[in-house]
Amino acid sequence: MTKPLSGTERRHPASEDLHLLDPKQAMALLLSAQRTALAAIEAAIPDLVRAAAAGVRALRDGGRMGYAGAGSSGLMALADCLELPGTFGLSPDRTPMLFAGGSDALLRMHGHVEDDTALALADLERAGLGAGDAIMVVSASGTTPYALAVAQGARARGVTVTGIANVPGSALLRDSDIAVLLETGPEMVAGSTRMGAATAQKVALNMVSVLVGIGLGHVHAGQMVNLIADNAKLVERAVRIVTDLADVPEPEARDALARTDGAVKPAILVARGADPETARTALQRSGGHLGPLMG
Repeated sequence: MTKPLSGTERRHPASEDLHLLDPKQAMALLLSAQRTALAAIEAAIPDLVRAAAAGVRALRDGGRMGYAGAGSSGLMALADCLELPGTFGLSPDRTPMLFAGGSDALLRMHGHVEDDTALALADLERAGLGAGDAIMVVSASGTTPYALAVAQGARARGVTVTGIANVPGSALLRDSDIAVLLETGPEMVAGSTRMGAATAQKVALNMVSVLVGIGLGHVHAGQMVNLIADNAKLVERAVRIVTDLADVPEPEARDALARTDGAVKPAILVARGADPETARTALQRSGGHLGPLMG
């Protein structure tokens, strides 16, 4: 008996004549399908809030917040993970990435690694995640063996697991502490979850990581106040942030950043009149949040 097709494997009802359409009509239809996929995030917001809270707890208490996935879903997780150091100043060892096949799979994706549960457990062991940590595991179908093995192995270690899948009732959602369903349905190219499913995954992950940044005090007034300024663009951004939030001229902002070795949060307080050591102590007492110190 043939196994029923999952939501992402079924043919999209609007795609039957896709190959016959005028290119502009085809583009419009593809864009419409992407918008529909994004709309699926709305119902998942309460669970995404829970996922962010789990990440905040882990990182605030000295633990780690990991990501895991294979194939297109793994790429969406990897894209979010790689942005965390530059945007929020989080050390990469605090946000490990478990990607099926590792760096070799980034240039040439190998499908067989998605089925390798031994590899998943080895990657989990290497990451060293344990009790008090959190991980977000992403799989469009919710049945990818690599993703399931990571989720099951992580939970056995006391890690809080958020499972993000695009098919209701899937195994990943059942095997997770926090189940995030992004029900995007059939793809315009059947089974190509790099399309609607991946779009929804990426936006959902963006939302979670920003909420984690806010919870840790790394976002203030819409600014990335814990960024690591490791190139010219980010150095100038740091100057603009200090200038804006401390309400001082640019030369004073640059001087404050020099006195705090480029750290934006204490530089804001220094620009407002504190000495560097007092600024750092105040931030430690506020849990890294500028809000209570900006009155």
